[in-house]
Amino acid sequence: MTKSVYVLSPEGLVGKSAIALGMIDALGRHVSSIGVFRPIIRTDGRDVILESLVELPNIRQTYDEAYGVPYSAVQANPDQAMSEIIHRYETIKENYDAVVVVGSDYVGDLGASEFGYNVSVAANLNTPVLLVVRGSDRSPQRLRLKVDSALEEVVQAHATPLGVIATRLEAEALESYQEALASLNHPIVAAMPDNQTLTAPTVRQQFAAAEATILHGSDEQLDAESLGVTIAGMTLPNVLNGLNPGYTVITAADRVDLLPGILMAHQAAGFPALAGLLLVGGFEIAPQIRTLLDTVGPKPPIAQTRFGTYTTAERMFGLEGEITDSSGKVEIARQMFERYVGAEKVGRALALVGSNVRTPLMFEYQVMQQARRDKRTIVLPEASDERILRSAHILLARNVADIVLLGQPPAIAAKAAELDLNLSRATIVDPTDPALLDKFAQEYARLRAKKGVSLEQAKEKMADLSYFGTMMVHFGLADGMVSGAVNTTANTIRPSLEFVKTKPGFSVVSSSFFMCLPDRVVVFADCAVNPNPTAAELADIAIASAETATAFGITPRVAMLSYSTGTSGSGEDVERVRQATELVRQRAPELKVEGPIQFDAAMDAEVARTKLPDSQVAGRATVFIFPDLNTGNNTYKAVQRTAGALAVGPVLQGLNKPVNDLSRGALVDDIVNTVAITAIQAQAEPAGQPSRFAPPQ
Repeated sequence: MTKSVYVLSPEGLVGKSAIALGMIDALGRHVSSIGVFRPIIRTDGRDVILESLVELPNIRQTYDEAYGVPYSAVQANPDQAMSEIIHRYETIKENYDAVVVVGSDYVGDLGASEFGYNVSVAANLNTPVLLVVRGSDRSPQRLRLKVDSALEEVVQAHATPLGVIATRLEAEALESYQEALASLNHPIVAAMPDNQTLTAPTVRQQFAAAEATILHGSDEQLDAESLGVTIAGMTLPNVLNGLNPGYTVITAADRVDLLPGILMAHQAAGFPALAGLLLVGGFEIAPQIRTLLDTVGPKPPIAQTRFGTYTTAERMFGLEGEITDSSGKVEIARQMFERYVGAEKVGRALALVGSNVRTPLMFEYQVMQQARRDKRTIVLPEASDERILRSAHILLARNVADIVLLGQPPAIAAKAAELDLNLSRATIVDPTDPALLDKFAQEYARLRAKKGVSLEQAKEKMADLSYFGTMMVHFGLADGMVSGAVNTTANTIRPSLEFVKTKPGFSVVSSSFFMCLPDRVVVFADCAVNPNPTAAELADIAIASAETATAFGITPRVAMLSYSTGTSGSGEDVERVRQATELVRQRAPELKVEGPIQFDAAMDAEVARTKLPDSQVAGRATVFIFPDLNTGNNTYKAVQRTAGALAVGPVLQGLNKPVNDLSRGALVDDIVNTVAITAIQAQAEPAGQPSRFAPPQ
């Protein structure tokens, strides 16, 4: 399983790149391969931090492989951008043992929503968050308030906090900051003092910011860090008193009284060496001064700009260099991370903190990916419906499944052209084809002979596209069928019950919904088919639903729901659920199942601790089996509307081959998801094979 961490800040200029570098270095001691990922980069496509990180010796990615989307994509369509970010991240995740994700830099136009969007990205990527907060200009108390506010937003978005690192702190007050953070209960909590060198820009960056023309300076000098800026506008003695080692001096090009003294001070042993000298104002430099600049040595790099002192200083103050500007910076960053955080602490933290968040977007992406891995053929009988054609176009473009459409080829081709859809890869089957009609009718008459069905009657049945499509599945011409956008549920399911039949070990066909909550996906059943199931049928539904959960990567922990928990209640309805629970335990002893149990005890860990403290299911159920259709249907709709959950389904289960029903109000996205789910069901088990939870025959 890939380890990952999202280095995230609620503000800019916190030194995320230094923390990311430290995380990469620390993870390198625990895993063999590391990837980096920036979900959001500058709209112009250039991201200096990412450029630097992919150049590190232990990173094997190219720049284009390591980012999600530009700011402009998030502004244009946040949901579509999120889908693209998930897709690009999952591609990286498949290839590396660990991934360091680095949040955005607050250089776009997202405003106050930027932090929240990053937190949402972390939740959708199921990546623990390492929060980095700047301490400069904040007291320890104000820093703690900032941290608490940011952590609250992280938790509310269902992302998992890994820890907090406070950066750019005054070294003299470091202990006070550490005390302010001490009560945080996270695996990583650290306070790091400011280091001027790490944030220092190069002299070349300063000159570029001032749009200056370089007069003197080697590449080595220009690529050295400048620790600050000094403005020289007073008399020479005061200028000399104000010089600082490694600083760049700004002075007017016409101050001939200052230039010789500044250059001499740079050379003299008793004065600090300067990083650079920038001549401002656009004044013509006197010939004598040019000769002096040319001949004196050694001298700092020198440049000239047309801007005045104020504009030049404004452009240079606040400039920050990148952590990988020099090998010296990289080494300082590594040493500081090791000293104040430590590779061992990182290893222990990632072992302790696992994020189990599964958002609706993540679930949808994983379903599509799972369908692609072992592509199946799904027949869509209702090709006369525009939604079906649009869905087929999307499914084929995403390479999710091979699609068979039932209808007249010229009519479908004309409609596709009218809607600007590409259905060239779809197989279009004419349901009036005499050869197929005859073959299907003969088979139906054979299978239904005991019911007195004649060949003529069978041919009439095959004129119904639901029967025709289901017969294609029966003969293996398709792996599954999705219908119901036009037809009723009964019309969709009836043919399957007549000749596809239920799997060995199952007595009923049932339905389940994937309920995609903000932070997890659970299964509700039966919410669409069986009005008043018996105890044996409830057991069937529970086992089929556990099987559905397993097929989609959900660990089944089954709650057999009732209006009472454990032995607290009695009555016919409770007893039926109790009997069903025992039948499940007998038929599938490996399943974790609890019943009777109330919904709150099954869902909420706090309630579970009171009502069923020793249960393996209570408080963490993933499969919820309702005692009747009335309860199930109303509950899924209540959760959907009040909790903002995405309900995907109904998914029919218990059949030999997958056939799924659509709501007649289904949207294109609903159809696409249902086809992908049907394709995955077709992958799960060869036709006619017993369920993995079914009893031996």
